[in-house]
Amino acid sequence: MNKHIINLIALSLLGATPLLAADKKIVLVAGGASHGSGDHEHRAGCLLFKACLDAIPGIKTEVHAGGWVPDTSAFDGADAIVIYSDGGGGHPFIKDNRLEILSDLMKKGVGLGCVHYAVEVPTDKGGQEWLDWIGGYFAVNWSVNPFWEADFKTLPNHPVARGVKPFKQRDEWYYHMRFQPEMKGVTPILSALPPKETLNRKDGPHENNPAVRQAVLTNQEPQHVMWVYERPDGGRGFGFTGGHSHKFWGNDDFRKPVLNAILWIAKADVPLNGVDTPVPPELLTGSLDTKGQKPKAAPAKAAQ
Repeated sequence: MNKHIINLIALSLLGATPLLAADKKIVLVAGGASHGSGDHEHRAGCLLFKACLDAIPGIKTEVHAGGWVPDTSAFDGADAIVIYSDGGGGHPFIKDNRLEILSDLMKKGVGLGCVHYAVEVPTDKGGQEWLDWIGGYFAVNWSVNPFWEADFKTLPNHPVARGVKPFKQRDEWYYHMRFQPEMKGVTPILSALPPKETLNRKDGPHENNPAVRQAVLTNQEPQHVMWVYERPDGGRGFGFTGGHSHKFWGNDDFRKPVLNAILWIAKADVPLNGVDTPVPPELLTGSLDTKGQKPKAAPAKAAQ
């Protein structure tokens, strides 16, 4: 019997209402090309998410590339929006009146998820909104962006962690996020203690600072690189700081919590073993952006 049918039967027995066709609409917004082919593959990543999620009964996804939608009517009826794009001052959602458009959608209870660089917005333009909508964000001169191998030894008892086994993955895991005070409404999903080598760089807006050294080197505080957020108004959000290189989506345990989170913020039922859709090899090698550059290799160790 098809595993998705089994999941639906099991959820029904547990009292959950199985989804009917097109019950949930998810809008995936992909930023433009920014790195060499293979890195920051926003469009290819969103197409991969779409292929995995469309295999689930009741889920309808749309991918819009270039950092925005051709018409804001694309958001009509959306249950969730996921942004996979560059961020900071070039974040596509802080341009023009887009924060206001997003604000109206958040007031309607639409979920919001941000992947990799999309978690970074300027503190004075998007910072408070990201706190309110996804529970945290990358703040310059506070958060850092080294490459390192994170060792996720334990997972919480949460729908977003369903089917995810402890794993290790090297990536450009941003950490020391700015979160809601006292983590109110925030549930960490992926947490690990970064090695001290991640803080060898000189102080800088993305590289190092006294607060992060205190947290990691002195206090030995595990850093949350994926989290989910339940807004006071009932809406949901998530942040996932990994996803620098497209090939990492081939790791089942790396990919699954993101797919689970997309369903969760849309208030769809997360399968009992998580989103277990296999990824065809062509989704890891095709549809890649390029700017005439060779892929950038991750450094062997954190920059000195």
